[in-house]
This record gives sequence, structure tokens and C-alpha cells, in this order.
Amino acid sequence: MKYALLLLLSLIALGCSPVPYPLKTSFSDQKTPAGPDYSSFDFWAAHPDKKDAADSIPLKSGLRNEQAEARADVFFIYPTIFTAKPTGSYDWNADVRDVKLNHSIQLSTILNQASIFNGTAKVYAPYYRQAHYHAFMTTDRETARKAFEVAYTDVRNAFIYYLEHFNGGRPIIIASHSQGSLHAEALLKEFFDGKPLQQKLVGAYLIGRAVPKNSFTSIAPSSRPDQVGAWSSWCTFSKDYYPKNYDTWYKGALTVNPLTWNTASDYAPKEKNSGGVAFKFTFAPQLADAQSKDGILWINKPYVRGRFWVGTKNWHRADMNLFWMNIRENAALRTEAYFKQQTASTK
Repeated sequence: MKYALLLLLSLIALGCSPVPYPLKTSFSDQKTPAGPDYSSFDFWAAHPDKKDAADSIPLKSGLRNEQAEARADVFFIYPTIFTAKPTGSYDWNADVRDVKLNHSIQLSTILNQASIFNGTAKVYAPYYRQAHYHAFMTTDRETARKAFEVAYTDVRNAFIYYLEHFNGGRPIIIASHSQGSLHAEALLKEFFDGKPLQQKLVGAYLIGRAVPKNSFTSIAPSSRPDQVGAWSSWCTFSKDYYPKNYDTWYKGALTVNPLTWNTASDYAPKEKNSGGVAFKFTFAPQLADAQSKDGILWINKPYVRGRFWVGTKNWHRADMNLFWMNIRENAALRTEAYFKQQTASTK
């Protein structure tokens, strides 16, 4: 009973977004922190040659970290963790040398999200000068644009460094959440879409961002679980709920159901959910059902004891937690299909 209560409370916490500090200044180069040096492991939130939270395995899952044997790589771009009042002399972009913030990144997104892929791929995730959460809310769109440009510059530089020094021609998974998916979409367009590197793309998980159907010229949305080189995206809400900003942010987006890996609107019951993670990074089987609806993903209340008390409507922070094992299994399936495809093409 105690564990069930803690699991319930942790799920409620996952469904509650922090109230961001409302920045009132305009973007200034003088208040932008220095960029990272990706030749140093200090600027990688996750790297297969260092110990980090991406090496973690959920309690009670029976899984193991298999990066040492992995035949593919994942380049993971984390979401917005920079939400509080900035400290020091910086405001719109995070300082990659902020030890406290980096610790929060490790214990949240790297632990709960990047770890998904350690059963199939070597995990690379750069620290980057993420834009403050308020960049999504401000009416000063020029300031927001500049803040996001700083963030993408780091992501782009990290990816180029990764290609030149770590990749060695291995197949690549692009994975991201929220702000990370904004940058991942730009990365796919610049480096993969209709370009030679697309041949190395196992798949792209652009989670927590509403991605329009025709976002890419050559990269198709997922239509089946083993489709190589496809992209998937979803934004999770409670069943029958449309967020207030639905028309602005979500209408017209293409949603891939993480329990079926296609865009059909068919309901997928919890029995198709291989498991999620919640309290103290603990495995929870059959955590959620799912149904694609009008550009968003609907779920019923997560299937834990005491679910009656869950009143959360926006499950953005749990987009990946709720379907943790399904994403992990799908990454493995697409990677296997990639190598089968490569073998067939050489015969």
C-alpha cells in the first residue's frame, strides 16, 4: 500500500509542470554564457565513456545497461530544465557550467529519458545553453528567437563533434523531448532530410512537441513498429481534454501512438503497454493506455492503485515515462530492422 501511494504521488508530480519564472528583460549577448567545449566530457550530460545517469536501469525491471555491446548510437537532446529565476549575470540561456542545474538535468531527464536507449545504443547527450522556459511564453518573439538560436548552435556543434570524433559510421537514433525536440527537428532538416546521412538514420523520436505531418521532405512519419528511418512524436493529455493553447500549438500535428507506432486513431489498451517508470525510477507494468486524437495523445488515468485521485490533465512531463519500455523495445526493433535491411542490400 505504501509503495502504491508513493507511485501515485510521483505520477501526480510528473503531471504537474513547474511555474516558470517570468523573465522581463530582452535578449542580450552580454548576458549570454560562454559556449561549451565538446572535446571535454564535462560538457556531455551522457557519454558511453563516462559514468552518468543514462547508464541507469529502473528498479524491478530486470534489464541491464547494454551500451558496451550496442551497434547503434543515440543522440539525445533533453527538454527545458531551466525554469527558475536565473542566478548570476545570465538570463535567457542556461550556463552549461552551472553545477546545480547540471545535477538537476542528470536526475530528471537523463535518468528518466536518455536511459531508455541504453539497451540498444551508446548514449550521447550534450549539455547545451538551453533557452529559459519563458522563451516559449514571452510576447517578445525576437528575444525568444535569439535564445533558441543560441541553444541550437550548441546542439549543432555537439552533433558535428559527435560525427567527427565518436560516430565512426554507426547508425544513429535521434531522440528528444520538448525543447529538445524543437532542436532535433532542426537537426534532422539540416543533416538528414534528403541528405546522405539519412541512410544512417534508424529512427527519430521527437517527443513532447507538436510536429506537423509534412515537416520533412524525405523522412516519413512512423506507420509501423519496425519502419526504419521514420519519425515519431506525441504530446500526452488526459482523455477528452484539449489544452487552452490547442489551436495555436497542437492543431494539425501528427501523433504517433507509442503503443502501436502508427498514426491511426484506434484505442490501444494498457495491455499493450510494456511498462513505464515512476517513483524512484521504479518499473511499473501496464502503466497507461493511449489513443491518438486530433493531433494529441489521450490517456486514461494511469493504472495504479488510487488512480481515482489523479486529476492531472497535462502529462507533458511524463510523455516518455508513461511509455518507457515501449520506446526502449521499439528502438531495439528498428535497430534490428536497420541491420537486416543493410544485410539484404549487400546481397
